[in-house]
Amino acid sequence: MAKKEKKQVCSRLGAVGGQAVLEGIMMRSKNRYTTAVRKLDTGEIVRSSSEVKSVSDKHKWMKLPLVRGVVNFIDTMKLSYSTLTFSAEAQGMDEEPETKFEKWLVEKFGEKLMAVVALIGTVLGLGVAVVLFMWLPKFLSDLVFPVAVSRFLNALMQGVLRIFIFVSYIALVSLMKDMRRTFEYHGAEHKSIFCYEAGEPLTVENIRKKSRFHPRCGTSFFFVMMLLGILLSVFLNFIPLPEGGLSNVLYTLMKLLTLPIVVGVGYEIIRFAGRHDNAFVRLLTAPGLWMQRLTTREPDDAQIEVAIVALKSALCEEFGEEQVFEGIAQPQKPAEETSAEAQDA
Repeated sequence: MAKKEKKQVCSRLGAVGGQAVLEGIMMRSKNRYTTAVRKLDTGEIVRSSSEVKSVSDKHKWMKLPLVRGVVNFIDTMKLSYSTLTFSAEAQGMDEEPETKFEKWLVEKFGEKLMAVVALIGTVLGLGVAVVLFMWLPKFLSDLVFPVAVSRFLNALMQGVLRIFIFVSYIALVSLMKDMRRTFEYHGAEHKSIFCYEAGEPLTVENIRKKSRFHPRCGTSFFFVMMLLGILLSVFLNFIPLPEGGLSNVLYTLMKLLTLPIVVGVGYEIIRFAGRHDNAFVRLLTAPGLWMQRLTTREPDDAQIEVAIVALKSALCEEFGEEQVFEGIAQPQKPAEETSAEAQDA
């Protein structure tokens, strides 16, 4: 019996992942994902589910190590559009426009407005990330340690500055009320996944006892990527540079071209860490777990209930629809589950 339970627990490791959204959580299994959101006005939990569709299902070579990390990153970005759009619409952010500009946007884009807003926000976010984590560290490092003086110190300082900017940014946004609630849902996501991986019943009581720090978290992934970026920058020191070094524009382009390598390696590290527990893995994932003290917070019971609904819905083949709201104290009237395809129609 003990061997059977141990095998069941091991099979659950890495079987499901997720992310926090606006007043809710998205959970993703191998075949299905669900976004569950609690409406602020009624307290009702609404859901949107769909099958997981990845380009790697058609091209098996995309599931190879290193390559699958890049494919998974792109799939995650695409999935974020739909989950963020659904969570925003569930809170009534698609209500009747008031200003002339808002009315023009609605007339121009119609039902696709929230998707367009999410796309613009993502593009702007990526632009800010390039400036903050690539251009700015390079600019400041060139002032203190010019490449002509020491390429090694220049690369090392860039890495230290990236980590400092990242930690400072997270610390600042965590002061915002809405972000604090999102971080609480993030904690509920981690706790519920831990409970599921341990093979325990998904109840509020069991989940509350679990840790909110998970080694297979996106925070850990980004931190690992930054550490890998430092190592890659040091390695690039051995490549001969043209006289006068690289301009900030060319350097930024070079870093962007090497980003798939960093993403691929970082994904394999986080994947390995999520399936193993030993001293080496704990040391490797320690910085990311420390960062989760900022990006996760202890959730309340209502937020844990949302995590349970999202997790059970994503694993409907295991739990069944009749168990999704089982044990939920105040689900009120469960909304009919809508599919992503129906929303797009």
